[in-house]
Amino acid sequence: MNQNKKLVIILIGAPGSGKGTQAGLLAEKLSLYYFETSKIIEEAFNKAGKGEFVRIGRKKYFFEKEKKLWQEGILCSPPFVTYLVTEKIKELFKMNENLILAGSPRTLYEGERVVLLLEKLYGKKNIKIVLIEVSAKESIFRNSHRRICQLMRHPILYSKETKNLKICPLDGSKLIRRKGLDDPETIKVRLKEYKERTLPLIEYFKLRGLKVKKVNGEGSVAKVFDRILKSLKL
Repeated sequence: MNQNKKLVIILIGAPGSGKGTQAGLLAEKLSLYYFETSKIIEEAFNKAGKGEFVRIGRKKYFFEKEKKLWQEGILCSPPFVTYLVTEKIKELFKMNENLILAGSPRTLYEGERVVLLLEKLYGKKNIKIVLIEVSAKESIFRNSHRRICQLMRHPILYSKETKNLKICPLDGSKLIRRKGLDDPETIKVRLKEYKERTLPLIEYFKLRGLKVKKVNGEGSVAKVFDRILKSLKL
């Protein structure tokens, strides 16, 4: 891709829709910075000291309280997430990075602020949005069978070839499940949160004059990747 051309791709989808996997593939193919919101939030929690908070307006947002919400499958407070996301976007823009966002924005509050910032920095015509659609049954199956590696957090897709793997083939570290976050009951909470708090973003995008391409997220990774590429028409 021409390094002078600006581009932002936003992937929206339910938990387990394959946003992270597809974002990694698109980042590689199109030379984009993979803006992994969940990883940014997780890193912020791991670095935060006891009692640490960020002040947004007149309110304090404590990392420990936000982490508890996150572990229960409930979305973190929108101002808290928006603060982390917008600061990182500004930093990456100064580094001349083009972006692919997976898992952000997740609420109208965040969307209204993040999209305005992206439009200002990258230009509305350079923002591409893809909605990856999967059934609730598929989402629960994928999440409850998901494992990541302990060292670099690579997601390992579940299949008959990988189901007995105990070590990450990419970095050699132990494969683990995200305790609590990918339990079936927590996933149901996350799906409810997605339906009630994230899906309304689609209407907001349309009101902003941003086109949303819908893609079937079921089937092989390769097939879904091909569908996304075709929808982007880059």
